[in-house]
Amino acid sequence: MNYIKTNHKWARQRGTTLIELSVVIAVILLLAGVLFIGVTAWRKQANNAACLVAMSSIQKAVRGEQNFNNYPVGGALAHAQLVTDGYFAVLPADPTANGAAFTYTDTVPATGTQYATSANFTPSATQIQNW
Repeated sequence: MNYIKTNHKWARQRGTTLIELSVVIAVILLLAGVLFIGVTAWRKQANNAACLVAMSSIQKAVRGEQNFNNYPVGGALAHAQLVTDGYFAVLPADPTANGAAFTYTDTVPATGTQYATSANFTPSATQIQNW
């Protein structure tokens, strides 16, 4: 405890100093800054994962359409056909592009080739090797 001498009597100092208060505020702001950076990185990775799931769903629908109708690799397959044939009620949107549409090749891709692509996310070769 800090004691100060006033009028020849000892009294206990109460409250916090301006420096102590400034240090506490600085620590809180530092922690908030670290948290903000962490949340931003988490959101980006979550959008990338959602994009990969949406692309995988589209790819599985393309393979189902190819197998059901005996389309050859390289044959024409409009992405609207996936909705018409009941694979989707509405085609998935790209979560990394704020809900914009994917870009479609509109041809049946070979194994390991993407049918839908995103402007902001490219899956690795190991992620699409069985597509």
